[in-house]
Amino acid sequence: MTTATGTTRAAGAVGTARSRLEGLAKVTGEARYAGEVPFAELAHGWIVVSTIARGRVRHVDDGPVLKMPGVLAVLHHGNAPRLQEGFVGSFGPDPVAEILQRDRVPHIGWPVALVVAETSEQAREAAEALVVRYDTEPHDVAFSTEHPARYTPEASPLGPAVTEKGDLEAELAASDVVVDERYTTPEQHHNTMEPHAAMARWDNGRLEVVDTSQGTKATATDLAALFQLDPDSVRVRSEHIGGGFGSKALARAHNVLAVMATTVIDRPVRVVLTRRQMFSLIGYRSPTDQRVRLGAGADGRLRAFDHDGVSLTSTLTEFVESTGAFGRSLYDAEAHRTANHVVPLDVPTPTFMRAPGEAPGSFALESAFDELAEKCGLDPIELRARNEPSVGPVTGLPFASNELLTCFREGARRFGWDARDPRPGVRREGRWLLGTGTAAATFPAGAAPSTAAVTAEADGTFTVRVNAADVGTGARTALAQVAADALDVPLERVRIRIGDSDLGQAWLSGGSMGTRSWSWAVMIAVDELRERLALGADIPPEGITVRSDTTEAIGALAQTERHSYGAQFAEAAVDVSTGEVRVRRMLGIFAAGKIINPLTARSQFIGGMTWGLSMALHEEAVRDRTSGALANGDLAGYHFAANADVPVIEADWVDDPDPDDPVGIKGIGEIGIVGAAAAIANAVWHATGVRHRHLPIRPDRVLGAAADGSSRA
Repeated sequence: MTTATGTTRAAGAVGTARSRLEGLAKVTGEARYAGEVPFAELAHGWIVVSTIARGRVRHVDDGPVLKMPGVLAVLHHGNAPRLQEGFVGSFGPDPVAEILQRDRVPHIGWPVALVVAETSEQAREAAEALVVRYDTEPHDVAFSTEHPARYTPEASPLGPAVTEKGDLEAELAASDVVVDERYTTPEQHHNTMEPHAAMARWDNGRLEVVDTSQGTKATATDLAALFQLDPDSVRVRSEHIGGGFGSKALARAHNVLAVMATTVIDRPVRVVLTRRQMFSLIGYRSPTDQRVRLGAGADGRLRAFDHDGVSLTSTLTEFVESTGAFGRSLYDAEAHRTANHVVPLDVPTPTFMRAPGEAPGSFALESAFDELAEKCGLDPIELRARNEPSVGPVTGLPFASNELLTCFREGARRFGWDARDPRPGVRREGRWLLGTGTAAATFPAGAAPSTAAVTAEADGTFTVRVNAADVGTGARTALAQVAADALDVPLERVRIRIGDSDLGQAWLSGGSMGTRSWSWAVMIAVDELRERLALGADIPPEGITVRSDTTEAIGALAQTERHSYGAQFAEAAVDVSTGEVRVRRMLGIFAAGKIINPLTARSQFIGGMTWGLSMALHEEAVRDRTSGALANGDLAGYHFAANADVPVIEADWVDDPDPDDPVGIKGIGEIGIVGAAAAIANAVWHATGVRHRHLPIRPDRVLGAAADGSSRA
């Protein structure tokens, strides 16, 4: 293969566009997902969920159901295997996983029983016939910033809840220009193409689980703790995953109940969630209510930066949607404050969802920055340039690299930004008003300790074993390219084994740290293997294997601000007579480390940007206060962007290798969604002169603003 520079590189070289290694298997149906792997004597479980939002299970009338054809068992809180009380999972205390352990119902859609039968059809019929009687209690699902139960948590897995620097109120008072506005985002759901599914069985005293898991080692460790088993006696496999977005990394109803059922009936049992169950059993993105206060001098330089966010959590456990974290490293100011608060309600527990905190946080902050630019009479890109920090605004740490302005300059050139008339509402094309908008994106570039093993086989091939998870991103292919490059061999001589907890400890697919963390471990193993092979030793029939662990290397990293960056651009067309908003084009330019596979990387960026479009215009889960249930908890009522909603989207990148990473990787899984919704909202303002601070930008909101002549909606 010849590159742009004319030099010849190995076919599997890093930076070369390669089709997915498993692509043919997926498009032909040969690839098996967790809900499809066949097993002898397989039984099927069907989950029964609560129909009340708060209360207790008084009685499960399982007698008639046990007499139905094919029914093997009915599990409920009165007879289910006991789990570890006070379970602490991979991310802390996790009572959500303590299923069928007590009669308490914390929210509607909570698992209250599992029916196990010979076929899934029999299990479903019996589950729908099962009568469960409840004692109901008053519930509260009304989210508001003024809720009396609101509190400020101590911290979250995503960082501290509050950061403060300087005298905020004094700097606001001294500012020439102030923006003080509220922005809201609704409840949003993952909706992966592959539903959550797990098969569990006992094999010679060892528990085997085939799961749809973003991290098989974490899942295996959690299941072992829950069922009080030796960790070595639990194996979790997950070869192919049809999307995850943060919802498939934990012990949850599908895998916990599958293990319970196989333990009771001593046969393999599979549990697959329905689409409706995915709206209550796997987590979601909390609604947010954010107040942003920005104070600046007449020249646009920030004096005060305040981003205060409120989200909800469940009464079971705490999850914080850390919206305030987004801007902590992005813009400098004399006084800097960010805070996250939560309101506990009788609802399912939220969880990690693609760019948790950053996705809704960027909508609020980047919309506010656009408003500040308007008030200052500055171009939005110039305003950002004037507020670029030289060190971390909160931490004071140096930046490993910061190419945000490079992204903006390249994006502006390609998007035609310089030809933009800054006045809103002046471009028209027939019935459409046209506008353009932009927004910044950033996401942490982290790495987590992982292990890997690389074997030089006697036949001249190499086998790489690393417990990675390919959730559809192309991680399997990227890892093969990294290994081939490091070994200086064609890609065809490298075999990859992933998705098996027996392969050892490795970071899960999350936080945009997967490929970076796994590749680091592969590189260390390859370096040692090459040293051993350089000595000229003969390779025995079993091969020569080298194992690595990156714990020490990652622990020795210098403390710096490490982030990926991006500049989002959008053009929107608005029909104020119908309220319809159409995105005409989008462009994202990113600085996200070394790009391993341009083909799959571009898909990742475009996928994230499509999510941002969907977030801006469509996605909104509506909770009914009377029942506590979602009014649109299925794919018929919960609309996300379909093909007709999505324009041609361009994504590209600038050179930005991480100097501290052996490959130069930063991570790309989440940054594509960050800032995309804000860019679209800013484009709608530019088209109409109306600010939309509440997502999604529905036709009724556009019409309402047009009817009352408001400059905000």
